[in-house]
Amino acid sequence: MDTLEQRTISKISWRLLPLLMVCYFIAYLDRVNIGFAGASMSKDLGFSAAVFGSAAGIFFLSYFLCEVPSNLALEKFGARKWIARIMFSWGVLSAGQAWVDSATSFNVVRFLLGIAEAGFFPGVIFYITLWFPAAYRARIVGWFMFAIPISTVIGAPISGFILDMDGMGGMHGWQWLFILEALPAIFLTFVVLFYLPDGPQDAKWLTDEERAWLAQTLAAERQNRESIHKISWKQTLLNPKVIALGFVYMGITVPLYGLGFFLPQIIKGFGGLSNVQVGFINAFPYLVGAIAMIFWTRGSDRMKERKWFVLIPLACIVAGLLIAANTAAPVPKMAAVTLAAFGIFSALPTFWTLPTAFLSGTAAAAGIAWINSIGNLGGYIGPTIFGALKDRMGNDVYAVMFLASLAVVAFALVFFMRHDTRAEGFDVKAPAH
Repeated sequence: MDTLEQRTISKISWRLLPLLMVCYFIAYLDRVNIGFAGASMSKDLGFSAAVFGSAAGIFFLSYFLCEVPSNLALEKFGARKWIARIMFSWGVLSAGQAWVDSATSFNVVRFLLGIAEAGFFPGVIFYITLWFPAAYRARIVGWFMFAIPISTVIGAPISGFILDMDGMGGMHGWQWLFILEALPAIFLTFVVLFYLPDGPQDAKWLTDEERAWLAQTLAAERQNRESIHKISWKQTLLNPKVIALGFVYMGITVPLYGLGFFLPQIIKGFGGLSNVQVGFINAFPYLVGAIAMIFWTRGSDRMKERKWFVLIPLACIVAGLLIAANTAAPVPKMAAVTLAAFGIFSALPTFWTLPTAFLSGTAAAAGIAWINSIGNLGGYIGPTIFGALKDRMGNDVYAVMFLASLAVVAFALVFFMRHDTRAEGFDVKAPAH
């Protein structure tokens, strides 16, 4: 590899990725800790599985409505200020969940939390396109999204310990959970404000030579992309391929959030397990997913292949969930869930190479947000239908099969979708200078 290229990518990676990963770790932990709070919270407040699932998922309804405006605001005001704003507001509202006392107040706070957090994830995906050439994006997005499974691997046992603080200070354990896990987001607001540059032009830690190489490489890739696909940000909202990719992403997020919100309760149903034990068992599929995520994305970049590196994980999601739905024994059920987790976390980062292969500039900001908006409706649909099916049937069999059905749709859409590798510009180089 060219020494200048290696030096520049290494410097950017070490400077930006650790902070972005920590921010997403906290964001995702605050998003899914509702799953750990679910059993005791529902018992204390008298929520059915349907009420809990609907309130947990309403977050994604407001998130859907605000994603595109938030990402366009990020492009206008800059990543530093906008990401800091997002983190502060979500930290305050996440802590506010500790004081809900009815289904109505729970729904209101979750809806506001969705508005607050909208734009963070697609904003960072767009931000990554401002710093990293196409040949690096699968592994870079993989490292960023590594925070998802790790937030459960680390967060699940911690959440178990916090839940055992029940009664301390006159509060329930689930109240302590919301408060203590929201504080890091508020603290990181100020770290982002002082540390995160808006773009390469603000990176004083890059030399003039490194900054020039990066600007020329990204400009050459963008020119190549736009010579093949050139659409405005408004056109992305009606573009059939963009919309189809939104439904593909939904086929990944529905299983992700369906299991994220309800897997702790499924494990609790095995019987005789403490909160801490549930936390450790719940963490195992996510640990496997975390390891798979890193190796799978490296393989995709190395082989310069995207489509099959999305299709194979989708097949694993379907197989794992169907097996899990049709077995009640704890060990086989958890093994099947682990196969599904491998699929979910291998597909997530590799998927994002598909839209960034043909979207640029403001169209990328809007398109990425629109895809994420459609896909994250799965965060509303998944828990809501999962909870309703579980209540109606008295078990999780049909609920888990529902999660698998969405992954089948995603597989079919990707299989028949044309992916033009020329647009990614793997071999496009910066002009000599």
